[in-house]
Amino acid sequence: MQRSFSELVQKCQQNQNQNQSFILLLRRYIHGNHVYRIFLQKEGEDEEWSNLTWAFTVNQGGYRTEIALSEAGAKPNAYALLHLVRASTNLRLIPFGQQLHTYILQSGFGSNVFVSTALLNFYIRIDSLKDAHNVFVEMPEPSVVSWNSLISGYAHSGQFRAALDLFLQLERSDICPDAFSFTAALAASAKLSLLRLGESIHSKILKLGLEWSDVVANCLLDMYGKCGHVKEAIRVFDNIIDKDIISWNSMISACARNRKLEQALGYFRNMPEPDTISYNELINGTAQFGNIEDAIRILSSMPSPNSSSWNAIITGYVNRDRSWEALDWFTRMQAKDIEMDQFTFSSILSGIAGLAALKWGLLIHCCTIKYGLDKSIVVGSALIDMYSKCGQVKNAEMLFQSLPRRNLVTWNVMISGFAHNGNFTEVIKLFKQMKTEKDLKPDGITFLNVLLACSHNQVPLQVAIQYFESMIEEHGIEPTAEHCCSMIRLMGQRGEVWRAERMILELGFGSCGLVWRALLGACGACGDLKVAEVAAGKVIELEGHNEFVYVIMSNMYACYGKWGDVCVVRKMMRDSGVRKGAGCSWIEMENVITVSSMME
Repeated sequence: MQRSFSELVQKCQQNQNQNQSFILLLRRYIHGNHVYRIFLQKEGEDEEWSNLTWAFTVNQGGYRTEIALSEAGAKPNAYALLHLVRASTNLRLIPFGQQLHTYILQSGFGSNVFVSTALLNFYIRIDSLKDAHNVFVEMPEPSVVSWNSLISGYAHSGQFRAALDLFLQLERSDICPDAFSFTAALAASAKLSLLRLGESIHSKILKLGLEWSDVVANCLLDMYGKCGHVKEAIRVFDNIIDKDIISWNSMISACARNRKLEQALGYFRNMPEPDTISYNELINGTAQFGNIEDAIRILSSMPSPNSSSWNAIITGYVNRDRSWEALDWFTRMQAKDIEMDQFTFSSILSGIAGLAALKWGLLIHCCTIKYGLDKSIVVGSALIDMYSKCGQVKNAEMLFQSLPRRNLVTWNVMISGFAHNGNFTEVIKLFKQMKTEKDLKPDGITFLNVLLACSHNQVPLQVAIQYFESMIEEHGIEPTAEHCCSMIRLMGQRGEVWRAERMILELGFGSCGLVWRALLGACGACGDLKVAEVAAGKVIELEGHNEFVYVIMSNMYACYGKWGDVCVVRKMMRDSGVRKGAGCSWIEMENVITVSSMME
């Protein structure tokens, strides 16, 4: 009687230290009728292949598996390879999957669309999008499933622009997008708030008659809600014949996230059976834009609040600069044994970072270790940010180096930590290292931190200008008002504010009060009265009477001995009812933060 596969696996496990034992057992089993039939048959079971692949890797399989397969005499067909790749994907057998890829290329199965799509999904699952893209490019005729897999892979990894670029390529190809293509593209458009592109996708959905799909309609709802187009979201919702719970929740979310709290409450009350997500969307919107006490009342009336419900309240307090109350809610959450997730810790650490309350930060760090979340990307990034803002850059760097996985946010908070603490050398070192990372590109925030580091150190202005131009020309990143302000501060430090005025107009920020305020501050630093008068006039024109403008101009006129102009400015302040705000400071002692004001 033929020996069972499980018996051979057990025997193999018992002989893990004997390398040849594994190969011989596997070869003997492949020669047996059972596996040979599976290699040649056209129908089989995924489970059988999962078991086989697992057995291949029991003894650190990749290399030995290749030997066993090559020497066994049985050559797997496309169907067998498809199942082996799927099994490698499901079991995350990375070395074996890569060995299979090599075998597939050598044996000529790379042109098989089903095998190649399985390989594509394998690389997406192990977060190797570059390899996934290479597999896709080498496919002679990718199917719509292949296109959808890569589009979804980019979207799920946060590379939304790459996902949309691929979707637009699909539209230009001979293959017609299906409902899955449109849902992935809508999700990416929603994340980037690209309303016009979302509307264009909507029109194509109508043309193809896919608007009746509940999944597509719900994605349209989500897209319009995230793009702030509530009226269109309501129109889509009203046209859905069979509204499911996702439709209702998407509508509540669309209203709540766009400050339409009364409408959100109306949909919530009309909903047949609100679930936890319905309550959480309402709590989140109310905590962000309404009265936080109302959000607490909704949470109190909720049948079974979860960590997301409590997180919304904590985040609401943190966003209102009421971090001590957020800490109070955090301690209550702990006392009630509510399960804390990575977003709980991320929110509270953000509040602690704003307070620069190091002792509380250390306590929360201990909690993250206890919950086993200190190595997660979200919590790890928040911890790095907290330590950096508390001046503990070495601790932040140690955490950064210890994280098993790092995303763009992680890199940015570490670069920001070095930048805010004046370490230009480490900023540039980390920035260069980041550019060598696979599937990772610097964004606007990265360059903002690099420019900030330039302003904190005596870096030549031309070096900062090179980084700024590289951001625009090499990386295709549109400069924001914040980038413009950073460059203005640098020019002010070098006494070249005349260049800043020209830059503001060239970049199209002439109607932005923020950049003119930055220019006025830069003029105050370098003492350029002529440009300061232009900037002050612009700020008043765009933002009205501003305490900052009067104080800067009064001080500058005093420096130049123009006491008559000083009197005029101070009279304007009195006539406009503008008063200079009192400065304040705080210090943490024995876990208590004491605030003192200059007026006291």
